[in-house]
Amino acid sequence: MSDAETQDWLEKVRALVGREAAPPQTAEDPVNLPMVRRWCEAMGESNPLYLDETLATNTELQGLVAPPAMMDVWTMSHFRPDFSRDGGLLLGFDLVDAAGFTSAVATNLEQEYIRYLRPGDIITQHVKLDGISEQKKTGLGVGHFLTYRYEFTDQQGELVGRMFFRVLKFRPVAQSKDTAAPAAGAPETSKMPHPRPAVTKDGAFFWEGLNQRQLLVRKCASCGRLHHPPGPMCPACQSLEWTTLPCSGRGTIHSFVVVHQPQIPGFQYPLPVALVDLEEGVRVVANLRDIPPEKVRIGMPVEVEFVEVEKDFVIPAFRERRTG
Repeated sequence: MSDAETQDWLEKVRALVGREAAPPQTAEDPVNLPMVRRWCEAMGESNPLYLDETLATNTELQGLVAPPAMMDVWTMSHFRPDFSRDGGLLLGFDLVDAAGFTSAVATNLEQEYIRYLRPGDIITQHVKLDGISEQKKTGLGVGHFLTYRYEFTDQQGELVGRMFFRVLKFRPVAQSKDTAAPAAGAPETSKMPHPRPAVTKDGAFFWEGLNQRQLLVRKCASCGRLHHPPGPMCPACQSLEWTTLPCSGRGTIHSFVVVHQPQIPGFQYPLPVALVDLEEGVRVVANLRDIPPEKVRIGMPVEVEFVEVEKDFVIPAFRERRTG
């Protein structure tokens, strides 16, 4: 594609910025306690403001509220085995696809909460194209970042929250027959690069620990609570003081999924991914190794394995742990 052609389609996408990217979508069900309870169980959330009506009624909130992070849950599209979605593609996707950037991966999401949602609220989602970046070169390939702005309103049409969702539309790095199946002893540079995590100050210790073959979780220095993934403060007492606890690496599978699509370079598919209950009482998400997808089961005992993907880049995975 020539520079002129690139600029032409890019300007067409930019002309769409600010326009509705999909029809408004109203939740089929109001905010409700059963869904809140299931979400809290899956996430390990125990805040009584979401589940204990008696306690919540005696606070300044004067009743139950939903976890703020569930804001977009109420309007999520139905799951369909054929991977189709309500309303078709978001505005701009077709132009970017036509330009050759046919692969997609979500990169980040930001949410802003205006007020708590309460049982009975009926949420409607509105989405607009917020922007498209210049061409970027990434480990996955050359592409553009598209940002979509979501606004959520209640049954009175009042704004209750916002969300910015960013996705990378990219042209996958082409693989020749030689690089698709590297010969034994071939240098690492012949392989597709493995995606790397975004390392922040809050989570740097976790990745440094993996390089030392340790599975570390954050421990509050004030109240002793363990929390993972790490955040800037303790979710229980809001202390900013913390230390780390080396975990045994042993646990059981709390839940799991088997990923088939999208297929990202650096992974083998189908890919089983598990939410693991560690012995220490926290949960971690990691890939499973050497367990056929059809053999994975909830409650299966597992233990950590430190996988060195590249020099000084280690990720955790779990394999079945033999007991008895």
